[in-house]
Amino acid sequence: MMSTSDEPLLRGDLFAQACPSREVLRHVTSRWGVLVLVALRRGTHRFSDLRRVIGGVSEKMLAQTLQALEADAIVLRVAHPVVPPHVDYSLTPLGREVAERVQDLADWIEGSMPAIEQARLKSGMQPMRLG
Repeated sequence: MMSTSDEPLLRGDLFAQACPSREVLRHVTSRWGVLVLVALRRGTHRFSDLRRVIGGVSEKMLAQTLQALEADAIVLRVAHPVVPPHVDYSLTPLGREVAERVQDLADWIEGSMPAIEQARLKSGMQPMRLG
């Protein structure tokens, strides 16, 4: 529901094309967004640590994902004034809330993989492969 006055938007309508919540949803549920949130639930990480933990993410995609989540007040970026530069990433209070929910989804997927693989085989689809 979009406000026509100067009142703040209290709740969006995800089904509405122009809803700003969709952008946050896209950031949080993107492949890299989910993995960043799950990784940061374990604690603060430097960029290179995150890249190592999240196999397959390019430097560019990780940077874009972190920037989007930082803009959404989900990730906190702290740059330390040292040489070479040292930047830490952690979850904000909002980030911790959403990361818990994303972790629940990730846990459900992992726990359901045997049933998912069975269904894929029954339907004639190839089994999922790593990598």
